[in-house]
Parts: sequence; structure tokens; C-alpha cells
Amino acid sequence: MTAIIETGGKQYRVSEGDTLFIEKLPNDAQETVTFDKVLAILGDTTTFGAPLVAGASVTGTVEKQGRGKKIIVYKMRPKKGYRRKQGHRQPYTRVRIDKISV
Repeated sequence: MTAIIETGGKQYRVSEGDTLFIEKLPNDAQETVTFDKVLAILGDTTTFGAPLVAGASVTGTVEKQGRGKKIIVYKMRPKKGYRRKQGHRQPYTRVRIDKISV
């Protein structure tokens, strides 16, 4: 069974046992998190929500909190002496999907 969930302003297609890197959640490691915004359930019978599937939820376990690889934001205006260099590391939460409930 597969579900489409929404979290952090993005949509993810998940199955039981999948590992996701999603936008940072306030939960600590080894805590259980429930996603209630289920847009569709795909399986033997396909169910689409309008906009959400009533009574459906996806349960997962937070594996770790972390920060992604560093990206460099560099701004420059030619011939003006303007240069700015800034680094950024996006925080994320790694979640393992345990159960899809209908």
C-alpha cells in the first residue's frame, strides 16, 4: 500500500518501510510522528481525497535530526566592488514510515 502525504509544504509518495528526508519537525529522535494530511491511498483500491482522505493517517518514527550539505550563496556586481559570500545548511528530519492507516 502506498500513500501520498503532505508535510512542510511538499508532497511525498510513501510506502511502509520507506525513509524520508523532510523539513524539520519539532520531534526528538525515536519519537513517533503522525501525518494526518493524506491526499491519496494507492493500493488494491485507490482512494483520492477532496482534498484529504477522511480518517486516513500515516505513522512514522523520527530517526534523526540533521542538517544538509552546505551550499554557498555568492552575490557579485561586476565593476562595483560588491561581493557577498554566505553559506547555508538546511535542517531536516529523517523519518521511517511504519504504518499506513485507512
